[in-house]
Amino acid sequence: MKKVYEKSELWFALAWIIAYCVLASVGDNLSNDIGILKAVTLPILIALSVILYLFIKKNGLGEKYGLCKPQGSASKMLYYIPLIILLTANFWFGFNMNASPLETVLYVLSMLCVGFLEEMIFRGFLFQAMAKNGAKSAIVVSSVTFGIGHIINLMNGSGAELLPNLLQVVYAVAVGFAFVMIYYKTKSLLMCIATHSLFNAASAFGAEAATTTQTIISAALIAFIAAAYAVYIAVMVKDKEDIL
Repeated sequence: MKKVYEKSELWFALAWIIAYCVLASVGDNLSNDIGILKAVTLPILIALSVILYLFIKKNGLGEKYGLCKPQGSASKMLYYIPLIILLTANFWFGFNMNASPLETVLYVLSMLCVGFLEEMIFRGFLFQAMAKNGAKSAIVVSSVTFGIGHIINLMNGSGAELLPNLLQVVYAVAVGFAFVMIYYKTKSLLMCIATHSLFNAASAFGAEAATTTQTIISAALIAFIAAAYAVYIAVMVKDKEDIL
């Protein structure tokens, strides 16, 4: 794996994206066949997380890929309050246990792994590989790729309907934009990993929108909050390496 990384960081990132998407999709489909949510997916995600973390630690890449304390003051980042607001999105329509206790545990643990993996792959590996040729294009590609990657929910047996999934793609691009700006400005992925993991895990306890209108409104609000925060960071948070 190290040889692939040293030869091309971009291809290394793309290989991880493909492996993650394929294996997670296979895990979800097998879990559905068994009849227990995330029963197969969780072991796969844990294995990928361990492999990725050990690779980063063994090769001294933690600081390069944001596994470090954020630079700059929290006040300039508005104390990350917009992220806290986003974390409440799953509960805008109430609380509900959406699965059995066992499946809920499997789901929550899976989502914690997903947050770590997706941030490291899309914001860490992919962004850093592309940033060598310019941060602007890297920010755009990282955000859009992250959003488009959620289309896989239509094919992995998760039961996602077309409209909610397409709306998820839209707000995922906006959230991806916010996360990559946080990483770009603070040089840390810790807040992104935490927010991403908790947001996904919280969906196990949130009531779904009752109408199409509610679905559209909630997606639009998530996208607006994330995009506005990203723009604020891009414009207001300056540093010596800022080339935007």
